[in-house]
Amino acid sequence: MIVDERIITFINSLDTKNSEILEDIEREALADNVPIIRREMQSFLKVLLMVKKPMRVLEVGTAVGFSALLMSEYVPEECAITTIENYEKRIPIARENFIRAEKEEQITLLEGDAKDVLETLTEPFDLIFMDAAKGQYMNFLPRVLELLQPEGILISDNVLQDGDIIESRFAVTRRNRTIHKRMREYLYTLTHSEELTTAVLPVGDGITISTKKGRKA
Repeated sequence: MIVDERIITFINSLDTKNSEILEDIEREALADNVPIIRREMQSFLKVLLMVKKPMRVLEVGTAVGFSALLMSEYVPEECAITTIENYEKRIPIARENFIRAEKEEQITLLEGDAKDVLETLTEPFDLIFMDAAKGQYMNFLPRVLELLQPEGILISDNVLQDGDIIESRFAVTRRNRTIHKRMREYLYTLTHSEELTTAVLPVGDGITISTKKGRKA
């Protein structure tokens, strides 16, 4: 927990809930121990989408489709959402959830390793949401930045690792040291990139929001 739990509880008590289908999918996901974005992150994403009004959105890491469906409710109707998932057991669940929500025309699910799938994409995106394997963020970043429009926004979730990111690598459990090292490298790269302006925020499990410099054609 990177923010006082009482503060988070209070903030979440103000939440006005999601649509019925999203509430159902969230409940099912939590029952099956499938991680989805936290309530405070959901609220942040809703506001950002309504301000940015992206017409093309890319999500790296579909899981059961909750985030893609959440985004679909807060972008313009004409917005096309592409989402990538590699975990075979979750792909059919995500597809079924898109059908349940009647969003299968708006949301395109691409199966496979994100690094490979990203190379097949050619159209630029106005907003990219990174919520996949944390140790792979650095591997995805070069291609993600190529696909991001100038003035586009990159959001990366779960970057502070419940506060472990501030610890010495020797204070982190051995099995988490590689991810710890890679996430620190990722955060340094985002905040020092000449292509981006980046803020690191203690929302949920920590997020970065980056905007790509330049002017959209």
